[in-house]
Amino acid sequence: MENKTPKDYSHIKGWGIDADPKNDPTYPMKHRTDAEQEGYSWERPPQQDIDIEVLHSNERPNVSAVFGTSAPPSGLSGMIRRFAFKHSENSYLHWLPLLMADRVNVVEGVIDDFAKGTVPNIFAEKGWKADWEHNRSGLIQKVGILALVTTAAVVLLTRKKD
Repeated sequence: MENKTPKDYSHIKGWGIDADPKNDPTYPMKHRTDAEQEGYSWERPPQQDIDIEVLHSNERPNVSAVFGTSAPPSGLSGMIRRFAFKHSENSYLHWLPLLMADRVNVVEGVIDDFAKGTVPNIFAEKGWKADWEHNRSGLIQKVGILALVTTAAVVLLTRKKD
C-alpha cells in the first residue's frame, strides 16, 4: 500500500518558495479571481470574413475571430501545412510537418525571388553580419557545420556504386 501522507521537502533549498500568496510574483499584474475558469469573459469580436484558406486546429470549434491574410498556404509548404492541421496538436504529426513546412517555405521564397529576377541577399536575411559582429565563434561554427554536411552530402551523392 502506498503512503499518501505529505512529505517534508523543507531540506531542499528554494522548495515551496512560491507557496506564500503574499510573495506572488504576478501581483499586481494579475488579480486572482479564477474567473478564467468560466470561459469567455468578454464579448467575442465579430468574425472576420473568410475569403482565403485559413488553417486552424481540429481541436477548436471555430476559426479565430481575427487572423492574418498576408500569406495563405500555397505550394508544397501549403500542402505540408494542410497535412499537419489534420492531426491533433499533441502529435508529432502536427508540429514536425509545420517545422518542415517553414523550411520548405524559405526555399520556395528563394525560388520565387529568382523567378522575379531578384537575387536574394541570404547573408543579410539570415543576420550573418550581426552574427559576425556579436557572435563570431557561433557563426564560424555554423559555417563549418554547413560545409561539413554539404561535403558529406556531395560525397555520398557522387560516389560510384559498385
